[in-house]
Amino acid sequence: MRRAHFLGFVQHGLSSHVVGMWRHPQDKVGWDFAGPEYWQHLARTMERGLFDGIFLADELAPYNSFEGSSDATVRYAVQFPTHEPAALAPVISGATSHLGIGLTLSTAFEHPYSMARRLSTLDHLTGGRVAWNVVGSYSPSEWDAYGGVMPDRAERYERIAEYVDLCQQLWTSWDDDAVVADPATGVWADPARIREVDHRGKHFTCRARHFVKPSPQGTPVLWQAGSSPQGRDFAAATADAVFAIQPTVEAVRAYTTDMRERIARCGRDPEQVRIYVGILPVVAPTRAAAEEKAALVESLVPDGGALAMLSGQLGVDFGAVDPDAPLVDIDVPGIQGVKDALVTQATEGAAVTVAQAARTYSSRFSMPRLVGSPADVADGIEELLDDGGADGFILLATYTPGCFEEFVDLVVPELQRRGRYRTRYPGATLRDNIRGD
Repeated sequence: MRRAHFLGFVQHGLSSHVVGMWRHPQDKVGWDFAGPEYWQHLARTMERGLFDGIFLADELAPYNSFEGSSDATVRYAVQFPTHEPAALAPVISGATSHLGIGLTLSTAFEHPYSMARRLSTLDHLTGGRVAWNVVGSYSPSEWDAYGGVMPDRAERYERIAEYVDLCQQLWTSWDDDAVVADPATGVWADPARIREVDHRGKHFTCRARHFVKPSPQGTPVLWQAGSSPQGRDFAAATADAVFAIQPTVEAVRAYTTDMRERIARCGRDPEQVRIYVGILPVVAPTRAAAEEKAALVESLVPDGGALAMLSGQLGVDFGAVDPDAPLVDIDVPGIQGVKDALVTQATEGAAVTVAQAARTYSSRFSMPRLVGSPADVADGIEELLDDGGADGFILLATYTPGCFEEFVDLVVPELQRRGRYRTRYPGATLRDNIRGD
Protein backbone atom coordinates (compact mmCIF):
# COMPACT_ATOMS: atom_id res chain seq x y z
CA MET A 1 0.00 0.00 0.00
CA ARG A 2 1.55 3.26 -1.14
CA ARG A 3 1.93 6.11 1.31
CA ALA A 4 1.60 9.63 0.00
CA HIS A 5 4.43 12.13 -0.32
CA PHE A 6 3.81 15.88 -0.55
CA LEU A 7 5.51 19.00 -1.85
CA GLY A 8 4.28 22.57 -1.59
CA PHE A 9 4.34 24.24 -5.04
CA VAL A 10 5.02 27.99 -4.98
CA GLN A 11 7.13 30.72 -6.53
CA HIS A 12 9.29 33.35 -4.87
CA GLY A 13 6.85 36.06 -5.81
CA LEU A 14 3.58 37.84 -5.26
CA SER A 15 1.53 35.18 -7.04
CA SER A 16 2.28 31.59 -7.87
CA HIS A 17 0.30 29.61 -10.43
CA VAL A 18 -3.29 30.64 -9.77
CA VAL A 19 -3.71 33.96 -11.56
CA GLY A 20 -5.34 36.53 -9.32
CA MET A 21 -4.40 34.84 -6.06
CA TRP A 22 -3.09 38.17 -4.76
CA ARG A 23 -6.71 39.42 -4.87
CA HIS A 24 -7.90 36.74 -2.47
CA PRO A 25 -8.94 38.30 0.86
CA GLN A 26 -6.90 35.69 2.75
CA ASP A 27 -3.74 35.79 0.63
CA LYS A 28 -0.61 36.79 2.58
CA VAL A 29 -2.53 38.77 5.15
CA GLY A 30 0.12 40.22 7.41
CA TRP A 31 2.95 38.73 5.34
CA ASP A 32 5.43 40.15 2.82
CA PHE A 33 6.60 37.56 0.29
CA ALA A 34 9.86 39.51 -0.16
CA GLY A 35 10.81 39.10 3.50
CA PRO A 36 12.31 36.06 5.23
CA GLU A 37 9.60 35.75 7.92
CA TYR A 38 6.96 34.69 5.39
CA TRP A 39 9.15 31.92 3.99
CA GLN A 40 10.18 30.74 7.45
CA HIS A 41 6.53 30.41 8.46
CA LEU A 42 5.59 28.67 5.21
CA ALA A 43 8.49 26.25 5.59
CA ARG A 44 7.66 25.45 9.20
CA THR A 45 4.05 24.80 8.21
CA MET A 46 5.13 22.31 5.54
CA GLU A 47 7.58 20.63 7.89
CA ARG A 48 4.85 20.34 10.53
CA GLY A 49 2.92 18.48 7.83
CA LEU A 50 5.95 16.22 7.14
CA PHE A 51 6.20 17.36 3.50
CA ASP A 52 9.19 16.12 1.53
CA GLY A 53 9.90 19.68 0.54
CA ILE A 54 8.93 23.02 -0.83
CA PHE A 55 9.13 23.13 -4.62
CA LEU A 56 10.07 26.57 -5.96
CA ALA A 57 9.07 27.13 -9.56
CA ASP A 58 10.63 30.00 -11.46
CA GLU A 59 10.53 32.28 -14.48
CA LEU A 60 13.56 34.30 -15.54
CA ALA A 61 11.64 37.16 -17.17
CA PRO A 62 8.03 38.40 -17.45
CA TYR A 63 5.97 36.55 -20.08
CA ASN A 64 5.76 38.59 -23.29
CA SER A 65 4.09 36.23 -25.76
CA PHE A 66 0.56 37.66 -25.30
CA GLU A 67 0.01 40.55 -27.75
CA GLY A 68 3.80 40.78 -28.17
CA SER A 69 4.27 42.48 -24.82
CA SER A 70 4.63 41.86 -21.10
CA ASP A 71 1.98 44.51 -20.36
CA ALA A 72 -0.75 42.03 -19.44
CA THR A 73 1.72 40.05 -17.32
CA VAL A 74 2.48 43.19 -15.33
CA ARG A 75 -1.11 44.45 -15.25
CA TYR A 76 -2.56 41.25 -13.80
CA ALA A 77 0.45 40.07 -11.75
CA VAL A 78 0.82 36.89 -13.82
CA GLN A 79 3.69 35.26 -11.94
CA PHE A 80 4.94 38.84 -11.58
CA PRO A 81 7.02 39.98 -9.80
CA THR A 82 9.14 36.86 -9.27
CA HIS A 83 12.32 36.94 -7.19
CA GLU A 84 15.31 34.60 -7.48
CA PRO A 85 14.57 31.19 -5.86
CA ALA A 86 18.00 29.90 -4.76
CA ALA A 87 18.42 32.76 -2.32
CA LEU A 88 15.65 31.20 -0.23
CA ALA A 89 17.52 27.93 0.43
CA PRO A 90 19.44 29.10 3.54
CA VAL A 91 16.40 31.04 4.78
CA ILE A 92 14.17 27.95 4.60
CA SER A 93 16.75 25.46 5.87
CA GLY A 94 17.61 27.70 8.79
CA ALA A 95 13.98 27.63 9.93
CA THR A 96 13.55 23.85 9.57
CA SER A 97 15.35 20.57 10.21
CA HIS A 98 14.06 18.18 7.52
CA LEU A 99 12.19 20.06 4.81
CA GLY A 100 13.75 19.80 1.35
CA ILE A 101 14.16 22.80 -0.95
CA GLY A 102 13.52 22.18 -4.65
CA LEU A 103 15.04 24.90 -6.83
CA THR A 104 14.04 25.49 -10.44
CA LEU A 105 17.25 26.61 -12.15
CA SER A 106 17.65 26.95 -15.89
CA THR A 107 20.46 25.41 -17.91
CA ALA A 108 20.03 27.99 -20.66
CA PHE A 109 22.13 30.92 -19.47
CA GLU A 110 24.63 29.62 -16.91
CA HIS A 111 27.66 27.40 -17.47
CA PRO A 112 27.46 23.92 -15.88
CA TYR A 113 30.62 24.56 -13.85
CA SER A 114 29.10 27.40 -11.86
CA MET A 115 25.77 25.55 -11.52
CA ALA A 116 27.49 22.49 -10.05
CA ARG A 117 29.44 24.69 -7.65
CA ARG A 118 26.36 26.61 -6.54
CA LEU A 119 24.25 23.51 -5.92
CA SER A 120 27.01 21.75 -4.00
CA THR A 121 27.42 24.85 -1.84
CA LEU A 122 23.69 25.01 -1.13
CA ASP A 123 23.58 21.30 -0.33
CA HIS A 124 26.27 21.92 2.31
CA LEU A 125 24.46 24.93 3.75
CA THR A 126 21.14 23.06 3.99
CA GLY A 127 22.56 19.84 5.41
CA GLY A 128 21.73 17.79 2.31
CA ARG A 129 18.26 19.05 1.52
CA VAL A 130 18.59 20.58 -1.95
CA ALA A 131 16.91 19.43 -5.15
CA TRP A 132 17.41 20.82 -8.62
CA ASN A 133 14.43 21.04 -10.95
CA VAL A 134 16.25 20.89 -14.28
CA VAL A 135 14.73 23.15 -16.94
CA GLY A 136 15.95 24.53 -20.24
CA SER A 137 13.89 27.73 -20.55
CA TYR A 138 10.80 27.30 -22.73
CA SER A 139 9.62 30.92 -22.65
CA PRO A 140 10.54 33.37 -25.45
CA SER A 141 10.63 36.15 -22.86
CA GLU A 142 13.55 34.50 -21.09
CA TRP A 143 15.55 34.27 -24.30
CA ASP A 144 14.69 37.89 -25.13
CA ALA A 145 15.88 38.98 -21.68
CA TYR A 146 19.20 37.19 -22.02
CA GLY A 147 19.75 38.16 -25.65
CA GLY A 148 19.51 34.69 -27.13
CA VAL A 149 17.45 32.77 -29.66
CA MET A 150 15.37 29.91 -28.29
CA PRO A 151 16.36 26.59 -29.91
CA ASP A 152 13.76 23.98 -30.77
CA ARG A 153 12.67 21.39 -28.24
CA ALA A 154 14.95 18.62 -29.53
CA GLU A 155 18.04 20.81 -29.30
CA ARG A 156 17.03 22.09 -25.86
CA TYR A 157 16.92 18.53 -24.52
CA GLU A 158 20.17 17.60 -26.22
CA ARG A 159 21.80 20.58 -24.54
CA ILE A 160 20.21 19.81 -21.15
CA ALA A 161 21.44 16.21 -21.29
CA GLU A 162 25.05 17.30 -21.88
CA TYR A 163 24.72 19.99 -19.21
CA VAL A 164 23.58 17.57 -16.52
CA ASP A 165 26.18 15.00 -17.56
CA LEU A 166 28.94 17.56 -17.06
CA CYS A 167 27.54 18.51 -13.64
CA GLN A 168 27.49 14.82 -12.70
CA GLN A 169 31.11 14.43 -13.77
CA LEU A 170 32.05 17.30 -11.45
CA TRP A 171 29.95 16.08 -8.51
CA THR A 172 31.45 12.58 -8.67
CA SER A 173 35.07 13.61 -9.28
CA TRP A 174 36.19 13.47 -5.63
CA ASP A 175 37.03 10.04 -4.21
CA ASP A 176 35.72 9.26 -0.74
CA ASP A 177 39.26 9.27 0.67
CA ALA A 178 40.49 12.35 -1.20
CA VAL A 179 40.89 14.47 1.92
CA VAL A 180 44.04 13.46 3.80
CA ALA A 181 44.23 16.42 6.23
CA ASP A 182 47.67 15.46 7.61
CA PRO A 183 49.09 18.34 9.68
CA ALA A 184 52.52 16.67 9.88
CA THR A 185 53.06 16.73 6.12
CA GLY A 186 50.87 19.72 5.35
CA VAL A 187 48.91 17.70 2.82
CA TRP A 188 45.20 18.46 2.94
CA ALA A 189 44.04 16.50 -0.15
CA ASP A 190 45.55 14.01 -2.58
CA PRO A 191 45.37 15.45 -6.12
CA ALA A 192 45.33 11.91 -7.53
CA ARG A 193 41.96 11.35 -5.83
CA ILE A 194 40.28 14.50 -7.14
CA ARG A 195 39.98 14.08 -10.86
CA GLU A 196 40.26 16.99 -13.23
CA VAL A 197 37.23 16.94 -15.49
CA ASP A 198 38.17 17.51 -19.13
CA HIS A 199 34.92 17.79 -21.07
CA ARG A 200 34.77 18.82 -24.72
CA GLY A 201 31.23 18.37 -25.95
CA LYS A 202 28.96 19.81 -28.60
CA HIS A 203 27.61 22.55 -26.33
CA PHE A 204 30.07 22.89 -23.44
CA THR A 205 33.79 22.80 -22.72
CA CYS A 206 35.25 22.51 -19.24
CA ARG A 207 38.67 21.65 -17.84
CA ALA A 208 38.79 21.91 -14.05
CA ARG A 209 38.43 20.15 -10.74
CA HIS A 210 35.16 20.58 -8.89
CA PHE A 211 35.77 23.50 -6.53
CA VAL A 212 33.54 22.30 -3.69
CA LYS A 213 34.13 19.28 -1.50
CA PRO A 214 31.43 16.58 -1.73
CA SER A 215 28.20 17.73 -0.12
CA PRO A 216 25.98 15.63 2.19
CA GLN A 217 23.99 14.23 -0.73
CA GLY A 218 26.95 14.17 -3.11
CA THR A 219 24.60 14.97 -5.96
CA PRO A 220 21.53 17.09 -5.27
CA VAL A 221 18.22 15.37 -5.87
CA LEU A 222 17.48 15.77 -9.58
CA TRP A 223 13.93 16.67 -10.54
CA GLN A 224 12.46 16.69 -14.02
CA ALA A 225 9.03 17.74 -15.26
CA GLY A 226 9.25 17.03 -18.98
CA SER A 227 6.14 15.54 -20.56
CA SER A 228 7.16 15.39 -24.23
CA PRO A 229 8.76 12.14 -25.45
CA GLN A 230 12.19 13.78 -25.18
CA GLY A 231 11.41 15.03 -21.69
CA ARG A 232 10.21 11.64 -20.52
CA ASP A 233 13.29 9.90 -21.88
CA PHE A 234 15.58 12.40 -20.18
CA ALA A 235 13.75 12.03 -16.87
CA ALA A 236 13.82 8.25 -17.10
CA ALA A 237 17.57 8.27 -17.57
CA THR A 238 18.59 10.89 -15.01
CA ALA A 239 15.94 11.98 -12.50
CA ASP A 240 15.51 10.99 -8.87
CA ALA A 241 11.95 12.28 -8.99
CA VAL A 242 9.49 13.33 -11.67
CA PHE A 243 6.73 15.92 -11.57
CA ALA A 244 3.77 15.55 -13.92
CA ILE A 245 0.68 17.58 -14.76
CA GLN A 246 -2.08 15.15 -15.68
CA PRO A 247 -5.77 16.12 -15.47
CA THR A 248 -7.51 12.83 -14.61
CA VAL A 249 -6.90 9.59 -12.76
CA GLU A 250 -6.81 7.76 -16.10
CA ALA A 251 -4.22 10.17 -17.48
CA VAL A 252 -2.15 9.80 -14.31
CA ARG A 253 -2.21 5.99 -14.68
CA ALA A 254 -1.15 6.20 -18.33
CA TYR A 255 1.69 8.53 -17.39
CA THR A 256 3.00 6.55 -14.41
CA THR A 257 2.86 3.30 -16.40
CA ASP A 258 4.73 4.85 -19.31
CA MET A 259 7.38 6.45 -17.09
CA ARG A 260 8.08 3.28 -15.13
CA GLU A 261 8.51 1.36 -18.38
CA ARG A 262 10.95 4.00 -19.67
CA ILE A 263 12.90 3.97 -16.38
CA ALA A 264 13.19 0.18 -16.52
CA ARG A 265 14.44 0.34 -20.12
CA CYS A 266 17.23 2.62 -18.88
CA GLY A 267 18.35 -0.15 -16.51
CA ARG A 268 17.12 1.69 -13.42
CA ASP A 269 14.76 0.52 -10.68
CA PRO A 270 11.38 2.25 -11.29
CA GLU A 271 10.60 2.14 -7.57
CA GLN A 272 13.64 4.33 -6.87
CA VAL A 273 12.29 7.20 -9.00
CA ARG A 274 9.37 8.92 -7.28
CA ILE A 275 6.53 10.17 -9.47
CA TYR A 276 4.68 13.20 -8.12
CA VAL A 277 1.54 14.55 -9.78
CA GLY A 278 0.02 17.96 -9.32
CA ILE A 279 -3.25 18.48 -7.47
CA LEU A 280 -5.22 21.52 -6.37
CA PRO A 281 -6.72 20.75 -2.96
CA VAL A 282 -9.43 23.02 -1.57
CA VAL A 283 -10.43 21.77 1.86
CA ALA A 284 -12.87 22.96 4.50
CA PRO A 285 -14.72 21.28 7.38
CA THR A 286 -17.68 20.68 5.02
CA ARG A 287 -17.97 20.00 1.31
CA ALA A 288 -20.30 22.98 0.82
CA ALA A 289 -17.80 25.35 2.43
CA ALA A 290 -14.98 23.96 0.26
CA GLU A 291 -17.02 24.39 -2.92
CA GLU A 292 -17.69 28.00 -1.97
CA LYS A 293 -13.96 28.55 -1.47
CA ALA A 294 -13.13 26.98 -4.84
CA ALA A 295 -15.69 29.18 -6.60
CA LEU A 296 -14.09 32.29 -5.10
CA VAL A 297 -10.64 31.26 -6.33
CA GLU A 298 -11.97 30.83 -9.88
CA SER A 299 -13.84 34.12 -9.81
CA LEU A 300 -10.65 36.08 -9.15
CA VAL A 301 -8.98 35.09 -12.45
CA PRO A 302 -9.09 38.01 -14.95
CA ASP A 303 -9.57 37.05 -18.61
CA GLY A 304 -6.56 39.07 -19.80
CA GLY A 305 -4.38 37.51 -17.14
CA ALA A 306 -5.56 34.02 -18.06
CA LEU A 307 -4.62 34.49 -21.71
CA ALA A 308 -1.27 36.04 -20.76
CA MET A 309 -0.51 33.05 -18.54
CA LEU A 310 -1.37 30.48 -21.21
CA SER A 311 0.52 32.45 -23.85
CA GLY A 312 3.60 32.56 -21.66
CA GLN A 313 3.55 28.86 -20.83
CA LEU A 314 2.94 27.67 -24.38
CA GLY A 315 4.92 30.35 -26.22
CA VAL A 316 1.98 31.38 -28.41
CA ASP A 317 0.30 34.79 -28.72
CA PHE A 318 -3.26 33.82 -27.93
CA GLY A 319 -4.26 37.46 -28.36
CA ALA A 320 -3.97 36.80 -32.11
CA VAL A 321 -5.94 33.53 -31.99
CA ASP A 322 -9.70 33.06 -32.07
CA PRO A 323 -10.62 32.29 -28.44
CA ASP A 324 -13.09 29.68 -29.73
CA ALA A 325 -10.38 27.87 -31.73
CA PRO A 326 -9.64 24.30 -30.60
CA LEU A 327 -6.40 24.23 -28.66
CA VAL A 328 -5.52 20.83 -30.11
CA ASP A 329 -4.98 22.42 -33.56
CA ILE A 330 -2.34 24.90 -32.38
CA ASP A 331 1.38 24.06 -32.44
CA VAL A 332 3.22 25.19 -29.30
CA PRO A 333 6.96 25.78 -28.86
CA GLY A 334 6.55 25.95 -25.07
CA ILE A 335 5.51 23.27 -22.57
CA GLN A 336 4.01 20.44 -24.61
CA GLY A 337 2.80 18.64 -21.50
CA VAL A 338 0.62 21.61 -20.54
CA LYS A 339 -1.12 21.58 -23.90
CA ASP A 340 -1.59 17.81 -23.78
CA ALA A 341 -3.10 17.98 -20.28
CA LEU A 342 -5.52 20.72 -21.30
CA VAL A 343 -6.58 18.93 -24.48
CA THR A 344 -7.23 15.75 -22.47
CA GLN A 345 -9.95 17.55 -20.54
CA ALA A 346 -12.33 17.53 -23.50
CA THR A 347 -15.80 16.38 -22.50
CA GLU A 348 -18.48 14.67 -24.57
CA GLY A 349 -16.38 14.94 -27.70
CA ALA A 350 -16.17 18.74 -27.60
CA ALA A 351 -12.68 20.09 -28.24
CA VAL A 352 -11.24 22.39 -25.57
CA THR A 353 -11.11 25.96 -26.85
CA VAL A 354 -8.35 28.46 -26.23
CA ALA A 355 -10.60 30.48 -23.90
CA GLN A 356 -11.59 27.41 -21.89
CA ALA A 357 -7.98 26.25 -21.65
CA ALA A 358 -6.81 29.67 -20.46
CA ARG A 359 -9.33 29.83 -17.62
CA THR A 360 -8.73 26.22 -16.58
CA TYR A 361 -4.97 26.59 -16.61
CA SER A 362 -4.96 29.89 -14.74
CA SER A 363 -7.16 28.62 -11.92
CA ARG A 364 -5.77 25.10 -11.40
CA PHE A 365 -2.90 24.48 -13.83
CA SER A 366 -4.93 21.64 -15.47
CA MET A 367 -4.43 19.51 -12.37
CA PRO A 368 -7.08 17.38 -10.65
CA ARG A 369 -8.99 19.65 -8.28
CA LEU A 370 -9.84 17.93 -5.00
CA VAL A 371 -12.58 19.98 -3.36
CA GLY A 372 -14.37 18.99 -0.18
CA SER A 373 -14.08 17.91 3.42
CA PRO A 374 -10.87 16.34 4.74
CA ALA A 375 -12.37 12.91 4.01
CA ASP A 376 -13.29 13.95 0.45
CA VAL A 377 -9.79 15.22 -0.30
CA ALA A 378 -8.20 12.14 1.29
CA ASP A 379 -10.46 9.94 -0.87
CA GLY A 380 -9.20 11.72 -3.99
CA ILE A 381 -5.59 11.30 -2.93
CA GLU A 382 -6.10 7.60 -2.27
CA GLU A 383 -7.66 7.16 -5.70
CA LEU A 384 -4.66 8.80 -7.37
CA LEU A 385 -2.31 6.60 -5.33
CA ASP A 386 -4.14 3.33 -5.92
CA ASP A 387 -5.73 3.76 -9.35
CA GLY A 388 -3.36 6.37 -10.75
CA GLY A 389 -0.11 4.82 -9.52
CA ALA A 390 1.24 8.12 -8.16
CA ASP A 391 3.88 8.17 -5.43
CA GLY A 392 3.29 11.71 -4.29
CA PHE A 393 1.69 15.06 -4.96
CA ILE A 394 2.68 18.64 -5.62
CA LEU A 395 0.10 20.91 -4.00
CA LEU A 396 -0.84 23.98 -5.98
CA ALA A 397 -1.31 27.10 -3.87
CA THR A 398 -4.55 29.09 -3.93
CA TYR A 399 -3.87 31.60 -1.16
CA THR A 400 -0.87 31.48 1.13
CA PRO A 401 -0.02 30.54 3.76
CA GLY A 402 -3.62 29.57 4.57
CA CYS A 403 -4.11 26.87 1.95
CA PHE A 404 -1.10 24.94 3.27
CA GLU A 405 -2.08 25.48 6.91
CA GLU A 406 -5.53 24.05 6.18
CA PHE A 407 -4.12 21.05 4.32
CA VAL A 408 -1.69 20.27 7.15
CA ASP A 409 -4.32 20.72 9.86
CA LEU A 410 -7.21 18.93 8.13
CA VAL A 411 -6.01 16.48 5.46
CA VAL A 412 -2.73 15.21 6.91
CA PRO A 413 -4.35 13.84 10.11
CA GLU A 414 -7.05 12.14 8.02
CA LEU A 415 -4.44 10.40 5.87
CA GLN A 416 -2.46 9.38 8.95
CA ARG A 417 -5.59 7.83 10.48
CA ARG A 418 -5.96 5.77 7.29
CA GLY A 419 -2.33 4.67 7.36
CA ARG A 420 -1.64 6.46 4.07
CA TYR A 421 0.85 9.01 5.40
CA ARG A 422 3.90 8.92 7.62
CA THR A 423 4.06 10.16 11.19
CA ARG A 424 7.76 11.11 11.20
CA TYR A 425 10.56 11.83 8.76
CA PRO A 426 12.47 8.65 7.86
CA GLY A 427 15.87 10.25 7.23
CA ALA A 428 18.11 13.29 7.39
CA THR A 429 18.54 14.25 3.73
CA LEU A 430 15.95 15.04 1.09
CA ARG A 431 16.90 11.93 -0.89
CA ASP A 432 16.32 9.82 2.25
CA ASN A 433 12.89 11.33 2.78
CA ILE A 434 11.82 11.00 -0.84
CA ARG A 435 12.75 7.32 -0.93
CA GLY A 436 11.48 6.43 2.54
CA ASP A 437 7.92 6.25 3.82
